[in-house]
Amino acid sequence: MSPMLEVTGLAVAYGSSQVLFGVNLSVQPGEVATLLGRNGMGKTTTVKTVLGQLKPLAGSVRFLGERVDGRAADQIARMGLAVVPEGRQIFPNLSVRENLVAFAANRNASAQPWTLERVVHLFPRLGERMQHMGNQLSGGEQQMLAIGRALMTNPHLLILDEATEGLAPLVREDIWRSLDALRAQGQTILVIDKYIQRLIKLANHHTVLEKGQVAWQGSSAQLAADPSLWHRYLGV
Repeated sequence: MSPMLEVTGLAVAYGSSQVLFGVNLSVQPGEVATLLGRNGMGKTTTVKTVLGQLKPLAGSVRFLGERVDGRAADQIARMGLAVVPEGRQIFPNLSVRENLVAFAANRNASAQPWTLERVVHLFPRLGERMQHMGNQLSGGEQQMLAIGRALMTNPHLLILDEATEGLAPLVREDIWRSLDALRAQGQTILVIDKYIQRLIKLANHHTVLEKGQVAWQGSSAQLAADPSLWHRYLGV
């Protein structure tokens, strides 16, 4: 089976400062994969390059078998790649309903596409807030809305960048449960997060970055079996 996302030899710089050095990353259809590492190691830069927001110095990004590095970000998004960005970035002056339907599409041609009803089933709290403005929601509700908004595009690949960062423990558990549900439904997901024990349960495969390079790749079983990796590369 060909990877849904395949990053090969990726090198990226900000001006004269190079931050990625030959990064390789792949995500198979139906898989949950992670991109791990301490802050400043290149995770978000990798995601921005995949999304078409940064141009690589070298290497390639393939999505659904097509080379997309060099394409505009909106073109890549329309192919069926959705991101829940760090900081959520919902529209504060639109209602929950308006945020959800603003970019609704069926980009993966699903026979059972995501709808308002399905999003509310996943996040019942959003159903209670449907007429509230984005800036009237709690941080946890905004995160649920950001995930729901991404799902409403019916993406082939969903990328979550620090989706549980700064959330209260109970709300964080709601987010993990939603990701478990998405995995069970076959959604392909790439997760950037720091909660290793939850990621081991959720994901199939992990890639760890250290100073802009791949330091380790392997399965959840391999990561769970070697906690020294957590301390060496993840600071836990």
